[in-house]
Order: sequence, then C-alpha cells, then structure tokens
Amino acid sequence: MSTWAKATEFTTGAYKRQERTFRSWIKKDGEFPPEKDRYHLYVSYACPWACRTLTVRKLKGLEDVISVNIVDTFLEKEVGWTLMEKDEGSTPDTVNGFKHLKEIYYKADPNYDQSFTVPVLWDKKKSTIVNNESSEIIRMLNAEFNDLAKNPQLDLYPEALRPKIDEVNAWVYDGINNGVYKCGFAQKQEAFDQAYANLFSAMDRVEDILSSSRYLAGNQFTEADVRLFQTLIRHDLVYHTHFKCNKARIVDYPNMWEYVKEIYQMPGIKDVVNFDHIKKHYYASHRHINPFGIIPSGPTLHLEVPHKRGQ
Repeated sequence: MSTWAKATEFTTGAYKRQERTFRSWIKKDGEFPPEKDRYHLYVSYACPWACRTLTVRKLKGLEDVISVNIVDTFLEKEVGWTLMEKDEGSTPDTVNGFKHLKEIYYKADPNYDQSFTVPVLWDKKKSTIVNNESSEIIRMLNAEFNDLAKNPQLDLYPEALRPKIDEVNAWVYDGINNGVYKCGFAQKQEAFDQAYANLFSAMDRVEDILSSSRYLAGNQFTEADVRLFQTLIRHDLVYHTHFKCNKARIVDYPNMWEYVKEIYQMPGIKDVVNFDHIKKHYYASHRHINPFGIIPSGPTLHLEVPHKRGQ
C-alpha cells in the first residue's frame, strides 16, 4: 500500500503519519562511519521530506560524497515508488538495479511490513538501509561528513540555536509540514476543519516571526528554514488547490513570500526544486482526491524576482 493509504485513521478521518523504522546513525567510530562513496540516497523531487536531504547535501557540498537516485513521479497505490526513468529527471537504481523502492526495503529487511517511503539513506558496503527519517538524515549530513564536505563551515544546527530550532521545528512540523497532509488526506469534515485551522494559525505565526526576523530561529539560516521551505515552495503549486488549503497563497503573505524567494535564490537551491515532478506526483498519484489525474498548467511563480529580505 502507499504511504497515504496506510496512514489514515478511519475512525476519526484524520491523517496520522507513521513513525519511520530505520533509525541508525552515521558517526565516526560507529557501525556506520562517514566515508566517501559509501552512502546513497533514494529520493523523490516531489517529496518535501526527501528534498530536505537533497537541500542539505547540496548546501554542504556533498554531491561527490553521497550518490543519489531519483524515483519516478507516479506513486502507484499497490506498487509504490518506481525507478524506471519514466520522467525527465528520474533515474534508474544505479546501486542495486531494482525497479521498485520496496525491493530496497525488502533487501534490508525481508520481513518489513511498513510503508515504502523516501528518503532512504542506503549503505552500499553493508547493503542495508541506515535511516529513512528525513529529520535525522539532514542532521547527519550537516554534522557527520564535515571532513569530506566542500562547505564544512556551514552549520545548519548550531549549538547555541538548538533549543530555538527544536521549538520551531515542533510546531512547524505539526501545523505546516504535516498540516498540509492532514488537510489533504482528511476523510471527515471535522478532521479537515481542525487541520485547516491549525495550518493557517501556524502560517500566521510564521508571517509574524518573519516580520521582525530574517529567518525562523533568528538572523542565521538553519535547518528550520530548510524544513519549512520545502513545504512552502509546494503550497501555491499543489497544496492550495489539491489539498484544499485555499485560505491564502504564499504570495499573499508579504514576509513569507519574500522569504521563499530569498531561499530559492540561494546558490544551489533551485537545483533541488523540480516543479514538473511536484505537480505530476501529487495530481496524478492521488486519484482519491483527483480521480482523472488532470495536471494543471499553472500557476506561474515569479521566484526569480529579486527578494527584499534584509533591506
């Protein structure tokens, strides 16, 4: 089954995201030490959780250290993610030669019975999954590969800001990152209404913070911004319409829109944002929401217009 099908609580109609299963850690002198060409990411350009890992990999300069494969856009209900080069920008599985992501999970654990999600951090040497929790993978990429990174000085989780980052991450995750999915996958009106209210309450909170602060945790760009950005960049494109999160677009929030443009315009960020994959995945895959799989042509997002943050 797909992630969205297995994760809905049918009693209340509310969407509940499953906990991830593989939670090992890359660490010097540990079971999984940081090494060049040892680790591999399986990701989707459509998935905000997976694109967190691509973003940090790019910002830290780990492209030559950790290899990547990109799944196809269409997520079939019973088959799951595929690696068959069906879309421009998707790739075959260059490590294991599999056609389906679920085969990777079964290779790591033949008895695996949870969802087949991205991202997956794979160990080529031990032929197993190290971790499939995006929030943990980005911290490993941020801190554990500095001896191999082109940008080791960049710290997206600085010690002095960790309490603030953790606090922001908690309510942003519940209200926004996961909040859009709670709206989109709700199966009862009450569950949708609650998720919708929480989403836009959190959006208003972000807008207020950004009115006086350059970034979410202060004047330093951190993982909190990486995590939020990958949701916000998808909002006007898919969540506003497809997930019925239509109270406001990001362009309707003056501070948030400039913030999104600033991050999008940072070196390397646009390389991990694929609007074609995003739209194709959501509109074509979720047939319980969009039965005919019609993919809209718009909207046009003017993300290249110079931002006004810091002025």
